[in-house]
Amino acid sequence: MELFDVYSLFNVTPVRARGCTVWDDKDQEYLDLYGGHAVISVGHSHPHYVQALKDQLDKIGFYSNSVRNPLQEELARRLGEASGYDDYTLFLDNSGAESNENAVKLASFHTGRDRVIAFRRSFHGRTSGAVALTDNPAIVSPFNAHHKVTFCELNDGDAVAEELAKKDVAAVIIEGIQGCGGIHEPQAGFLQMLDRTCRRYGTVLILDEVQSGYGRTGKFFAHQWAGIRPGIITMGKGIANGFPCGGILIAPEFRARKGMLGTTFGGNYLACAGALAVLDILEQEGLVDNARIVGEYLKNHIPASPRISEVRGKGLMLGIEFNEPVAPLRQALLYDKHIFTGVAGQNMIRLLAPLCLTQAEADRFLEAFKEVLAA
Repeated sequence: MELFDVYSLFNVTPVRARGCTVWDDKDQEYLDLYGGHAVISVGHSHPHYVQALKDQLDKIGFYSNSVRNPLQEELARRLGEASGYDDYTLFLDNSGAESNENAVKLASFHTGRDRVIAFRRSFHGRTSGAVALTDNPAIVSPFNAHHKVTFCELNDGDAVAEELAKKDVAAVIIEGIQGCGGIHEPQAGFLQMLDRTCRRYGTVLILDEVQSGYGRTGKFFAHQWAGIRPGIITMGKGIANGFPCGGILIAPEFRARKGMLGTTFGGNYLACAGALAVLDILEQEGLVDNARIVGEYLKNHIPASPRISEVRGKGLMLGIEFNEPVAPLRQALLYDKHIFTGVAGQNMIRLLAPLCLTQAEADRFLEAFKEVLAA
């Protein structure tokens, strides 16, 4: 049997990693400025994280959600404290896509409505509802295409208000910063308008913080720069530093009933142990502030070039948009300079480094980037 061939693969085989450094099977060292799609939040193989998983596995690795799991309760308490949402409740699942599925489902239960507003260039996942909310027809199958979704332009308040006034919208879902769509930020005033207008019409505002959350922008969640408190916040990626985990934070006005949501693996012992270790490290090492400080330094020192049209983003969620396809640049960074980066579309280099990135590591990238630009 062979693998189903859906991924474009670089000819690199990582075998070990630490912090922001990865080594391949030939012992070549790489600087990781992508963190496996923003998943590595506190650094590869952090000793506290590794020990937490080992210790938990020695006790119990899994049981179903039919029994009490004190680690879930501790994670809910700690996450509430860290994020400033201690009056919200937590539902744990396995991924960002599943979190967005559960968020939209809960909003539909809560409102009794079935239409959702999403935004152009959005990405919310690849499961049925999540992919229907994603503005990319190439990955939406006919089976996924029957959900009632209306796409609006980001930051177009009049268009959203017109749709909400029809009073049939269960939820508005928006990324804290658009990731795959090109590091486009919703304006603070736009988010504030969404918050007010959704409340006026009884619609749930869902903030997709799967990529932009967990300290990446210099606040725990990106929407907190706008000072709003949405109805539901979705999480994934960096929540457990590579162990599959996701979840939603749910405002106090939502009422649970038995069987409303469910999952087999969500909130298992190992996922909770990993997530608790991440919160420990974020706090003890000041990584949210580090993301803001090093991210600002990196953004401010991207060299000017006629080939670059714009640098966008906050903290360690940055995009460098070019006037040309970036595939050759990305390959040069990987194969010649041994630096992992990402892309968004054809013209953007995307940087999603672990939150422990140092200024010295940022300088290493900047020097290599200048050399690649000049080549």
